[in-house]
Amino acid sequence: MAVWALGINHTTAPLDMRGRFAFASDQLAPQLHGLRSSMARPPEATIVSTCNRTEIYCAGDEAALDHTLAWLAQSGGVAPHELRAHTYHLQDGQAARHAFRVASGLDSMVLGEPQILGQLKDAVRAAEQAGALGTTLSQMFQRSFAVAKEVRTSTEIGAHSISMAAAAVRLAGNLFEDLAQVKVLFVGAGEMIELCATHFAAKNPKSIAIANRTLERGEKLASRFGGEVMRLADLPDRLHEFDAVVSCTASTLPIIGLGAVERALKKRKHRPMFMVDLAVPRDIEPEVKALGDVYLYTVDDLASVVQTAQANRQAAVAQAEAIVDAGVQNFMHWVDQRGSVPLIQQLNAQADEWRATELTRARKLLAKGEDVDAVLEALSKGLTQKMLHGALAELHAGDGAARERASNAIQHFFLRKER
Repeated sequence: MAVWALGINHTTAPLDMRGRFAFASDQLAPQLHGLRSSMARPPEATIVSTCNRTEIYCAGDEAALDHTLAWLAQSGGVAPHELRAHTYHLQDGQAARHAFRVASGLDSMVLGEPQILGQLKDAVRAAEQAGALGTTLSQMFQRSFAVAKEVRTSTEIGAHSISMAAAAVRLAGNLFEDLAQVKVLFVGAGEMIELCATHFAAKNPKSIAIANRTLERGEKLASRFGGEVMRLADLPDRLHEFDAVVSCTASTLPIIGLGAVERALKKRKHRPMFMVDLAVPRDIEPEVKALGDVYLYTVDDLASVVQTAQANRQAAVAQAEAIVDAGVQNFMHWVDQRGSVPLIQQLNAQADEWRATELTRARKLLAKGEDVDAVLEALSKGLTQKMLHGALAELHAGDGAARERASNAIQHFFLRKER
């Protein structure tokens, strides 16, 4: 059984390239179906898609990395050779190691961040519901979750972690003297926006508003922070009211355009606006960054901020990597053992057949009134002869080299002394 992984992330591909391969949660099932149906022998498959990475994990009789790359390139409308320059390709133990490191937060832009584990679990759940998750990938991911739990409980890998949300608040604090006088607009109502709103709310901003496609979900989040909710359609007319805008939706196209921001700045008499675009693909048109009174940050722009606590965690990283190594070794041992399963099943079936034959013969003899000890003796001899027949035949047949191999095998399996 081969295991392989192919992906792009924040270290290998720019934001706009990652945006072409970002899959919303409701797209995972049809994309998994498309990937698997494109192969003659559909593999097990899971797609992980977050703001920082898109990764495909597969398991099958033979690795099909080139085919997987071609499929992903087609899905994003990119030539395979162009995509290849931004991807990483991993097989077997290296693919498993990568999955374990991702789950543990060791491969994240924010070292040790906990959100990726939940995102990974969501991806596995989606693959399972789509009928794409088989025994091998299920085992790999379940073991990765267990390793991630051990890493978080046994090391300080998450200590002093600066999340994207905390980084956004820190940058806003650098721009505005007093965050208590700032009006904040959050666009979207997903997990990342909830996290950001929690961090900003801790600074007691002047007001909080949530703009979302569905008012019900927006109202639920706004009520937690004593904020108001507004429709996305009203955003262009009200954008000027807010000093800080944080956006993270699943939209495939920008929802805050250059024109809307220019009009907002004019109404604000060019008072500065702080904007954070955490979406992949982008929620805010990149041209906005060129405006003189706008401070726009993307997920990639936050990288330098979230790296500030890295040096303090190097010892924890080494400890976490050792835990990952042990988990990968155990998983690969399990994979290797699975290769012997068909042979074990055949061996058990053959032994059961011999046993059934001798039992049937013994019962017939007992029914005829034969001596019990004699029947048991015949039963044991019959089983012994059947088990040894193949080995003895090999010792008496073939050339000298074949007999020597048979002799070594027989000594190994039948003549070992118990220790």
